[in-house]
Amino acid sequence: MSDKPQRHEITGKKVVYRLPGVDAVATRSDVEYRVTDAGGLTMDLYCPPDATGGSRFGAVVVVLGFSDVGYEAFVGCKFKEAEFCIGWGRLIAASGLVAITYTNREPVADLHALLHFVRQNAALLSIDQNRMGLLAFSGNVPLALSVLMQDDQEQVKCAVLQNGYMLDLDGATGVADAASQWKFVNASSGKSVDDLPQDLPLFIARAGQDAMPGLNDALDRFMAHALTRNLPVTLVNHRTGPHAFDILDDSETSREIIRQMLAFMRFHLFR
Repeated sequence: MSDKPQRHEITGKKVVYRLPGVDAVATRSDVEYRVTDAGGLTMDLYCPPDATGGSRFGAVVVVLGFSDVGYEAFVGCKFKEAEFCIGWGRLIAASGLVAITYTNREPVADLHALLHFVRQNAALLSIDQNRMGLLAFSGNVPLALSVLMQDDQEQVKCAVLQNGYMLDLDGATGVADAASQWKFVNASSGKSVDDLPQDLPLFIARAGQDAMPGLNDALDRFMAHALTRNLPVTLVNHRTGPHAFDILDDSETSREIIRQMLAFMRFHLFR
């Protein structure tokens, strides 16, 4: 009898949008990017259907702000094994970019190790290290934001953030409270919109019916500060959408926003 927990139904939810070519996407599974005392950490690469030897593509890293140990104990599988994670990988690859999903143990250190490994091995991975972006959802967003605020973020050319816990601004504590409850790393704690680069394009998807405590309050404050700084921010508001509308709301509005997210990545990362 296995001690592995039964998979939560959320891990079987598929992205509500498909693209031609998703079934032809090539996958390189379990490429080791870091060795720890507890064993190797690996990543899966989803490559465009027309990838040929010597091709170099822009790449999108799907950020994981939780420890996979805790994630697997809670939902019964690793983050990169969830159907929505696989679905986004295939959609990004079908859009002409390489998608990267990965395992971790220490979210902050492991993401930086992953980005370093990809930059150092870009040619072998068919990636253009100068055209890299981030995709993050919900509690994974604070870690993505922290990377964008680093001095060495120059290889990251854009980021797409959906239904994200952003920053605690104007004395609010909603992000910190959620991080304590849901156990994601609040890696951008204490930072402000002023810590973001002035010229880094951001796409932010908001769900008008998001019921996660404090999330839209933090997102709305973030947008107000970002616009005050005149940052290159694109906001799309799904007025009737719930949290995680990309897998929970099978509607044309959800599909249109997903199309816009993919188009944004392609615009900024496709040669």
